[in-house]
Amino acid sequence: MHPVLIQIGPITLHTYGFMIAVGFLLGMALATREARLQGEDPERIMDLCFYMVLIGALSSRVPYIIFNWQEFAPNPLDILKIWKGGLVFYGGFIGAVGVLAYFVRKYSLNTWKTVDILAPSVALGHAFGRIGCFSAGCCYGKPTELPWAVTFSNPLSLAPLHIPLHPTQLYSSLGLFAIFAFLFFIVRPRKTFHGQVFWTYLLVYAVFRFCVEFLRGDDRGSFLLGILSPSQATAFVMAGLALFFLLRLRKRKIT
Repeated sequence: MHPVLIQIGPITLHTYGFMIAVGFLLGMALATREARLQGEDPERIMDLCFYMVLIGALSSRVPYIIFNWQEFAPNPLDILKIWKGGLVFYGGFIGAVGVLAYFVRKYSLNTWKTVDILAPSVALGHAFGRIGCFSAGCCYGKPTELPWAVTFSNPLSLAPLHIPLHPTQLYSSLGLFAIFAFLFFIVRPRKTFHGQVFWTYLLVYAVFRFCVEFLRGDDRGSFLLGILSPSQATAFVMAGLALFFLLRLRKRKIT
């Protein structure tokens, strides 16, 4: 809707980047608070959050570049223009997991306790990021005649103009806010084993993302079997992993 938040001369503040920054700062603040309450070093968690976001942002761009290389071949420097969208959550997630593995090994952190601390923050930050997607017009939905359809008219928008579309970005944002509330206020206070919050998050998000994908209208890449988008195939695998670990870890009660 409003790809550019503020523009003063040559200085441009893109709404997409601003919302990602807001989500990161709120998520990091929440994670450090949670770390303090659980007896973990909040500064270490803060460092972990910073590097997870940095590497995650870079790796989230990789799948989009691979599936849309023809778009970047003439001008490879366009790869750096993240305010134009093209950040794939699962790509960023894999990069962030790599950073987490490094920190866990280097500082001897409890893996499952650490990811439980981070999970609600990831959902919260992601929810704000999806608002940024809506502002930029990326990750748009299919045409629809529903009364809550949105029509993009800003020429800088990445969505097709003057066509009523499913506001899939807002569906995702509202869903992620709901997932955050579910994790933080229901699962977290009642958890019986470390890893429960994280794997519950991954399971619920994977199912939710799988469903929203059916309404997406942007280029999803090559479809598996002509039916599932790359994100849906990834969500299917992630949901299976989440179920496996929830069943396996539930025997490790917190003492």
